[in-house]
Amino acid sequence: MALRVLIVDDEALARSRLKSLLADCTAPGALVVGEAANVAQAMQCVAHQSVDVVLADIHMPGGDGLTLAQSLRSLPNPPVVVFVTAHAEHALQAFELEAMDYLTKPVRLERLQASLQKIERITQVNKGREAEFSEDVLVIQERGRTERVPVSEVLYLKAELKYITVRTGGHSYILEGSLNELESRHASRFLRIHRNALVARQAVRSLERHRDPVEGDGWAVRLDRVSEPLFVSRRQLAAVRALVEAR
Repeated sequence: MALRVLIVDDEALARSRLKSLLADCTAPGALVVGEAANVAQAMQCVAHQSVDVVLADIHMPGGDGLTLAQSLRSLPNPPVVVFVTAHAEHALQAFELEAMDYLTKPVRLERLQASLQKIERITQVNKGREAEFSEDVLVIQERGRTERVPVSEVLYLKAELKYITVRTGGHSYILEGSLNELESRHASRFLRIHRNALVARQAVRSLERHRDPVEGDGWAVRLDRVSEPLFVSRRQLAAVRALVEAR
């Protein structure tokens, strides 16, 4: 797959040359998804589309390329930054900002291709690590420690205020995050029973009448290794009943 590249340089001729060089890159290829002449335009481009790599000049009117790199680092999924400039004296500062590479003008095709290959290798390694650590475990910060809780051990997830209670058979944890995101990522494992709760499908034991002090009369599920019933909303009742009856 081609890397999605944003070119940031205040000189149109410099942007055009980079665009031509990128068109000749293979293994990996490069797809130019945008051009920007300053930091503000670059941040707007990144905000509205997926960008893998930002090729940025350092000296530009207004905020320079180093300022851009600092701004990009604050994003949830920041693109890789490669500086492309005639001013080699900024190389150390660029790498302190975690720039992936530093290309000096005039850029040679071979050097640009090598930089893209380096980015592709590191990106693939990082994606492999994310799959290993994020898809099958929940990473929880608790009392100065990092806990890795296997998703297979989670019995339910319940949103409360700004946090999510993660309940296993022997412990309850507090996790910062989005219940909707967890549902989307682990849809095959969890079933939504309420706007604020997901339960492990394999842990559902029964469905019973229940009176909740807040919700009133309704239904609740019983889970293996959990003493308290969990209230089921009317909207989710049919899906929960179907799961129980299918057992």
